[in-house]
Amino acid sequence: MVTTYFSYNYITRNLKQSLTRVEQQPDVAREAAYYKANIGKVKTVDDFMKDYRLYHYAMKAYGLEDMAYAKAFMKKVLESDLSDGTSFVNKLVDKRYREFAAAFSFNGTATPVAQSEDQTDETIGLYTATKKSQVDALADDTNYYSAQIGSISSADQLLNNDRLRNYVYSAFGIDESKWPRDTISQVLRSDPSDPNSYVNTTFASQLTGLNAQLAQAKSDVSATNTKIADYTAQLSQPGADVTQLNVQILVEKYHLESYTKSVSSLNDQIATIGGFVDLAGAFEFSPDGSLPSGVSAQTAANVTLTKQKFDDSKAAVYDAASPLSEALAITRFRAAVLKVNSVQAFVSTPAVYNFALGAVGLDSATTSQATIKAVLESDLSDPKSFVYTLKDNRYVELARAFNFDAKGNLTTPLVAQDPAQVLQVAKDYVIAVLKQASPEQQKAVREQAQKDATSYQEAIAGIGSVSELLANRKMVDFVLVAKGLDPKKVSTDYLKKIFASDLNNPKSFANTESDPRFAEIAASFNFDSKGNVARLAMMGPQKQDQFRDTQANYLEQSLEQQQGDTNPGVRLALYFKRKAGEITSAYDILADKALSEVFRTTFNLPDSMAAMPIDQQAKFVDRFMKIKDLSDPAKVEKLLGRFSAMYDIRNSQSTGQGQSPLLDLFQGASSGISDSTYLAIAKLRSR
Repeated sequence: MVTTYFSYNYITRNLKQSLTRVEQQPDVAREAAYYKANIGKVKTVDDFMKDYRLYHYAMKAYGLEDMAYAKAFMKKVLESDLSDGTSFVNKLVDKRYREFAAAFSFNGTATPVAQSEDQTDETIGLYTATKKSQVDALADDTNYYSAQIGSISSADQLLNNDRLRNYVYSAFGIDESKWPRDTISQVLRSDPSDPNSYVNTTFASQLTGLNAQLAQAKSDVSATNTKIADYTAQLSQPGADVTQLNVQILVEKYHLESYTKSVSSLNDQIATIGGFVDLAGAFEFSPDGSLPSGVSAQTAANVTLTKQKFDDSKAAVYDAASPLSEALAITRFRAAVLKVNSVQAFVSTPAVYNFALGAVGLDSATTSQATIKAVLESDLSDPKSFVYTLKDNRYVELARAFNFDAKGNLTTPLVAQDPAQVLQVAKDYVIAVLKQASPEQQKAVREQAQKDATSYQEAIAGIGSVSELLANRKMVDFVLVAKGLDPKKVSTDYLKKIFASDLNNPKSFANTESDPRFAEIAASFNFDSKGNVARLAMMGPQKQDQFRDTQANYLEQSLEQQQGDTNPGVRLALYFKRKAGEITSAYDILADKALSEVFRTTFNLPDSMAAMPIDQQAKFVDRFMKIKDLSDPAKVEKLLGRFSAMYDIRNSQSTGQGQSPLLDLFQGASSGISDSTYLAIAKLRSR
């Protein structure tokens, strides 16, 4: 029978021809044609997921067929913000989900509007998610309080714990910006039943006078309202001195405003003192701040009371997240955002302004409108623009959700590379250069790589044509390195031919070259046929590079699956070859069942190794292979040649006799790495 070694080498030596044969197969060609003909009709994530053939085509392209049923999960993946390290998809260990999310842009539109339909849907989704996360965060705070308050042994220990302190302050209405910690500490040590305690002598003793002042202020408000009503009535009487009466009305309105402010201020002072008294009564601390032996910081009843007060203080959060309030806010937002035609209109429309800020977690009551205007008028492709100076990703999220130019007018993006693509290139560059650095060089190389990335991000914003890009060899080399190519082996003249190619023509220069990465580079830029920056038409939710990647991935997946039907070892080798350039550490290998199986087979390591602690497994990987070698195609081929031979020896069976258990590695089976290993990797990724 044909060996794994022979089959793999035959395919890789003729990879382009092998892919072409797969592409010409009737079922593959039919699905590819359907995808090309219909993806442009997709406007929303829901549209995409409702079309079975489109959705499954894309899922297969990114190796996610076994997750096609999990539509709610995949919708969250597609709606994630890739630039936000804390977004849903960026928290997932499996990189396939991020690749899938990066293959779509559900926010493209050629018509200048404040928001496209997709952006509106995304903002609404973010609003819903933010409100839910805010409620979840409150529940987490309460659970933390319940778990930790029993271990508190002094007033200072309570106040030194930021999370507990903030919880208590919210529950009892204490404004941390107005009250020194020492004051609150003395309140906590007070006994409200002792008339000589700090809380009574300093605060409660003021209540009589404050209540009297409040009564007088309320009386003044009532009397002033009566005077204003009398003067207003006199205006209509014959012979009335209108001028004098209007002056008197203005004077009384001035007095009314002053008295009303006094009522509000006095109410606040009285409420604060009441909160202090309640706070003192809710804890059992002695005057020196300690706790009597065997006594907890709070009784069970007071713990319950504190949690109830905390919930009461967050009533607005709970109300905003309620289904009724949320539905009403969404309805108003959808209707109002359609009428927004400028930044000024945006900030002047409460149904849009409050909703949009709430969606990203900003408080519209405390955020300056001037700041929001400057944020929305920022250039997201310029790292020095105003929005980035705030060092707060919430503002970046807000700016991305709307389409305004520097003058506050509606616009659409016009850049050589989309911001998300720029960030991805920068990230790939940093990863590529770090892979080649020794442990001793890592720090210095990372710092320089990040400087190079910043320079690229600044420079790309000023590129207006292919000629300008190619004239800047430093930028060109940056892109080549990010793509895993050696700049010394790529001439500017060669790149001119690549960028001059018609990427829609399969017979063009770029599309007929043996290395597809050059066509991928050209597709990642927004240049028209004349080489100028343009607003290129999208195919529904995909840019041209995303569409090309999806179709190329589908062919590769199809080839690998077909080979796996005959010889699972060939599929493993082809998969490793495809993924090798993306591997940045031993953990990338260990997190992927198929990659780790190739590693163990190549070096004849037992499957039981998967049950070892993850750090020990990583040491084995680093001992047997150099991660930087995986960027060298020749070394990858040498490694896979060894794997192919070892695979045949290890399995000691002819290929083609039924499905190997190794196919389970691609089908979500439990063979390979243990669940404890994946859990350990997840924890490492979250650090």
